[in-house]
Amino acid sequence: MILIADSGTTKTEWCLISDRKTSETLFTSGINPFYQEAGNISAILNKEFTAAKKFDAIYFYGAGCINEEKQNIVKEALINVFDVSHIFIGSDLLAAAHSLCQNQAGVVCILGTGSNSCYYNGNEIVANVSPLGFILGDEGSGAVLGKKLIGDILKKQLSQSLIDDFFETYHTTSADILENVYKKPFPSRYLANYTKFLSENIKYREIENIVVTSFREFVTRNLLQYPGIGQTPVHFTGSIAFHFEAQLRKAIEEQHLILGNIEQAPMKGLIRYHNNKIFL
Repeated sequence: MILIADSGTTKTEWCLISDRKTSETLFTSGINPFYQEAGNISAILNKEFTAAKKFDAIYFYGAGCINEEKQNIVKEALINVFDVSHIFIGSDLLAAAHSLCQNQAGVVCILGTGSNSCYYNGNEIVANVSPLGFILGDEGSGAVLGKKLIGDILKKQLSQSLIDDFFETYHTTSADILENVYKKPFPSRYLANYTKFLSENIKYREIENIVVTSFREFVTRNLLQYPGIGQTPVHFTGSIAFHFEAQLRKAIEEQHLILGNIEQAPMKGLIRYHNNKIFL
């Protein structure tokens, strides 16, 4: 029995697999070692992971698992919670590469709460433009889309009808927004929640412009830095890529790039990847 985890800042999807069959899928809160210590992660898993906790191997892919130090935080938490013989910790970017490309080369992108990209040669990640987080980068992410929306609303850059609709929908105030962004934990998660408003109002040109502009920034500030980008398929995973596919296609096609797969989440591809590694 093996366990595969795909974790973002917002949620973690877990899939239990035995003999090529998916036994069970469940979800817990997001896990990110940039914001959480091993003890905090263990507490979440002890409370929210309701299935059996004995496995031959765990393959955990997560946001923030970018170096040995951060990976060890997650590994320590898993050891505290699970009875397991083997643990592999990889980044969420590697999860996307394994899922979308399997053993083929390609440029792989994540557009979810945060954003990221890399060049994957079919075996490993060989190039990565640093995303820098939602304050300095993360173009095209849910956090940045939410940030742009909130900024335009509070600075009255949108039509008054949209501004009124926003405050009527969320029953919030400027003071509440600033409190959540600058003083409370997980501001990126908070901002990304407002992408629902963008999706529901995408028919308005000023709303669509927020989304398309951010995707254009993702392309120019990230993708165009990869050598040979025009000859390499560009694949996407993440809720933002999936739900705003039309706007993403527009930004990609403007630069004459080759659009590959767009998947909402990487788990289906990860199951195929690890089944082929373990059971063949």
